[in-house]
Amino acid sequence: MSSYLRGTAEIVRSYLRIAALVPSGGAGLLSLLVALNLILGILPVLFVVATSVMIGHVPAAVTGGVGSSEWQALVIAFIFASAAFVGQQILAPLQVALGELMARRVDGKIHQRLIVASLRSPGIGPLEDQRILNDLSQAVRNLEFGFRTPGVACAALLSLLARYAQLLGYVFLVGLVFSWLAAAALLATTMIFRKGNRGGLRTYGRVFYGNIETLRETDYYRGVAIHAAAAKEIRVFGLSGWLSGKYRGLQLGLLEKIWAERRRIYFVPYLRYTAFGLIVAAVVLAALGRAAALHELSLTQLALALQAALAALRLGENYAEADTQTQFGMFAYDGVQDFERGMAEYEERTVQLEPRRDPHGLPRQEIRFEGTGFHYPGSDRSVLDGLELVLPAGRCTAIVGLNGAGKTTVVKLLARLYDPTEGRLLVDGIDLRSFDVDDWRRQIGVIFQDFNRYELTAAENIGFGAIEIAGDRERLREAARRAGVLATLERLPLGLDTPLARQYENGAELSGGQWQRVAIARALFALENGASILVLDEPTAALDVRAEAAFFDRFVDVTRGATALLISHRFSSVRHADRIVVLEHGHVIEQGSHDELVALGGRYAELFRLQAERFVDEDVDLETVNAADIAGDEESDDRGGFAAPEPVASAGTEDAR
Repeated sequence: MSSYLRGTAEIVRSYLRIAALVPSGGAGLLSLLVALNLILGILPVLFVVATSVMIGHVPAAVTGGVGSSEWQALVIAFIFASAAFVGQQILAPLQVALGELMARRVDGKIHQRLIVASLRSPGIGPLEDQRILNDLSQAVRNLEFGFRTPGVACAALLSLLARYAQLLGYVFLVGLVFSWLAAAALLATTMIFRKGNRGGLRTYGRVFYGNIETLRETDYYRGVAIHAAAAKEIRVFGLSGWLSGKYRGLQLGLLEKIWAERRRIYFVPYLRYTAFGLIVAAVVLAALGRAAALHELSLTQLALALQAALAALRLGENYAEADTQTQFGMFAYDGVQDFERGMAEYEERTVQLEPRRDPHGLPRQEIRFEGTGFHYPGSDRSVLDGLELVLPAGRCTAIVGLNGAGKTTVVKLLARLYDPTEGRLLVDGIDLRSFDVDDWRRQIGVIFQDFNRYELTAAENIGFGAIEIAGDRERLREAARRAGVLATLERLPLGLDTPLARQYENGAELSGGQWQRVAIARALFALENGASILVLDEPTAALDVRAEAAFFDRFVDVTRGATALLISHRFSSVRHADRIVVLEHGHVIEQGSHDELVALGGRYAELFRLQAERFVDEDVDLETVNAADIAGDEESDDRGGFAAPEPVASAGTEDAR
């Protein structure tokens, strides 16, 4: 009994959580749905009453004939029964329509909460935390399915008013015309069946979402298989069978767990519930039969009690319009709330030192990483360990190193996407945490290695670098020109207003190199409109050799006067930087100009020679290639876009510089 009470209490608590969301659908709509569902609960009870009265009048009406008072009473009862039936048919579709409106309103606010929560953290740490990603996956997975959302759960919860109004009505009729003990037995039996249905569904749902990581994995494989991004490689490498087998194996593994748990949940308890229900039904119906045989009940009372008893027992079944919706809608809402809490925890960890300082125009002297250490959430491995690094103001500093050296992590810390786990960052001697995060980021123009390709217009893609003045077309055009992509964009169907995605009307798709230049233009747009720091993380990874050489030849002019940080694993790409820092295992191991580091004969010189020897092409000397020789921005565009210049003979010769 205690487990039954605990299960019932948990179901009630779940209902109360959803009930707390219902008012967000609007007071007027809520009142209308409550009234409508109560009416829909009462009408079936009235139908039972009217049909029972009608049955009770049949013998006398037949004897009295048409026109008799008994016949008239029969007709009136028939009219009431018909009205109750027709009323249900009219109001049921209205209930569905208003429930859908309620669901959409609530879900709209839930989506807004999810978006606000995902954007509230100043850094990106929580979006890389597996625990929080699981919560997000649970929320999003249910929000994507129309019958499992919190909004649908709210509408479904209101629809339970109709079901339980019916149940109470039927129980009241049995008690009124026959026996309150029988009525109580029917109510208890129905609620036990309801608990069995809802409790089993709840346990089943827990098993399902207890394997949320497996669900995320199956979602990934399904997405790879059905989306266009991997379509070419899947076919070329013959991965179709492997992908479908992997997906099927994961799904079957999950379903086998669910099937086993479902048998445990439903099979034996179902037999118990069924046996109990049969006993109660048999006793109640036998008692009704005995009372009728002893003439203790009239025909009307017998019909009323029989119909009400059977209808009450039938209400112990699964409610198709409510049970699954409320159960899985609750899981979705739990996921939303857990995600919000996780994001709030990360937000609380963001340090804001007082008094706040104004970063405008900084740095004037330097940016200093002082004893900086960092490891990513969920990992104990230090990416940076006591890093000592100085970025002089107004000069270009390049950081080079092998993959995993910590180059991109330096960028993330500089942009305050993370805070150091040890040490600090100083800007002209001021702790970076003394600046408001948004104010500091306005000082930075950045192109990340994995920059985003917005399926928006070309102008918007560039304008995001300085959203406050994104409507200034002349500055947008100047940034595009400096990045070498203006002529390409102007040749698109709608020029700078062309959506950069083929699935939109008049849309167009850019090549990888063209997209990279758009991203560069975005960073330059920020620099030209107030930012004092330019950060380029592998800015030319998608450009061909000649376009890359042209970009770096002009890089010094483009960044003149700005504090520039250039990240690259190509040692030959950074020779024009004022200062080069070699990063290895999170430490600075060498620094100086290109010539100084080559003369030093250390790690930089070794890696530079290795790259040069690997990719050298005796027919091409990139040391002598200049921007005019290898096509500037407008010239290369006029010959067909970024990829117009023919590549040099060896595909890797850019590293031979």
